[in-house]
Amino acid sequence: MDNRNLIDGGAHLEPAGVWSEFAGLNAIPRPSKKEEQIRAYLKNWLEVRGIAYREDAVGNLLAYKPASPGLENNVPVVLQAHMDMVCQQNEGTGHDFERQGIDMYVDNGWVRARGTTLGADNGMGLAMGLALLADSSAVHPPLELLITVDEETGMTGALGLESGWVQGKFLLNIDTEDDRELTVGCAGGIDVTAEGTYTPSRIPSGYSGLELRLRGLTGGHSGMDIHLGRGNANVLSARLLVALEEAACILVAQWAGGSLRNAIPREAKTVVAVASSHLQKALDCLAKAKDELTSEYLLTDSGLTLEWREVETPEWSLDPALQGKLIRAVAAAPNGIVRMSPSIPGLVQTSNNVSKLEVGNGSVSVQCLTRSSVDSEKMATAQALRGQFALTGLDTHFAGSYPGWDPAPGGALASLMRDTYVSLFAEEPHVNACHAGLECGIIGERCPGMEMISFGPTITGAHSPDERVNSASVAKSFAYLVEVLKNVPTVQ
Repeated sequence: MDNRNLIDGGAHLEPAGVWSEFAGLNAIPRPSKKEEQIRAYLKNWLEVRGIAYREDAVGNLLAYKPASPGLENNVPVVLQAHMDMVCQQNEGTGHDFERQGIDMYVDNGWVRARGTTLGADNGMGLAMGLALLADSSAVHPPLELLITVDEETGMTGALGLESGWVQGKFLLNIDTEDDRELTVGCAGGIDVTAEGTYTPSRIPSGYSGLELRLRGLTGGHSGMDIHLGRGNANVLSARLLVALEEAACILVAQWAGGSLRNAIPREAKTVVAVASSHLQKALDCLAKAKDELTSEYLLTDSGLTLEWREVETPEWSLDPALQGKLIRAVAAAPNGIVRMSPSIPGLVQTSNNVSKLEVGNGSVSVQCLTRSSVDSEKMATAQALRGQFALTGLDTHFAGSYPGWDPAPGGALASLMRDTYVSLFAEEPHVNACHAGLECGIIGERCPGMEMISFGPTITGAHSPDERVNSASVAKSFAYLVEVLKNVPTVQ
């Protein structure tokens, strides 16, 4: 599948070079941790054009382009983007992210995908980097394009980056999702996973089976969208189970929700056994809960749907003692904003996303992603989760911890980016920090003294099938990048 000419209604999109590269990337499957196809595509792309590159042990690529004549002594610049994408789809779409490209179309000035994530995060940043490498007329200092792997599910590429591998002194991370913003700091994160096993209990006679499905929530990026108050399907399904347990005699057989650590879960499904004599109580409870949730989340999750149907009675359930503790632990887990920044107005300092849970067949797993721009607060929240789940008998382990990026609004690069923005657009950019996890904090540890800024075109709905990128914003951001590169100062 080649999407280069298949962006419906997209013949007018500019700059043509960037959109062509983006379409080429989106024709290639690129799920996190399964980047073999996109890596092969990129290596072939570079080789065909005679562009020198290196590949490191974890699969990162680093391409080189010499300076334009007269700019050989200017500060060398690293453009940085990641090759993987978040793979989410609407129920019933049937998309195979490991074998199919992305089906794109233009919708009133925005480019979207049919039923899936678009991959503008971070395919659009990568497309801009490739377009610059391919453009022989572009004016720039010595240039490196760093393409990292597995940013979305563990920052593996950045964490595996060897010290000294990258030589540039300015780094432009093209992964911010508002074209008015220059990001100079971000949150760190840690994966918190509570796991355990149990001996299934046989469900006695006199019970009826019910399947409960909570779906249609908005979801979104668990960092950038965490302050919007959107429903978390895992937490809400736990709330529902608590209410059911208090209204009727129920036994939980299966419970699952969410699919990605960095996406707010949009769906959860539970299979329960209800004492037949309590079935009407359970149905009344569900009807009441449906009305409550629909009302509470009308503005943030207008598509929220709670459905139930009778199914064959399951044979096995959770141990009843574990069941009560577990559903209450998930319902009460820190979720969403934990603390706002006391020093940066409007910035979420610490948050937690109860991202994925799987319960059934003798095993329990509850996964969370905790973020904070203050490392000690990040670990305190993770420890609180560990303590909470310890009360249920689960063991909690931490993994994938990565540092935040301390806000650094000063320096030559920040001045260059700000002055160029004002010159081009006659307004001040918003210089800020964000609650998402960017690779800059990790790269900065491996490249001491490097100045870094993150910017990019306007993308909304990242990490959900509502993801879209504004076409005019792409043109604006690329023009901005080109102008910045022209004006990079000489090495002092």
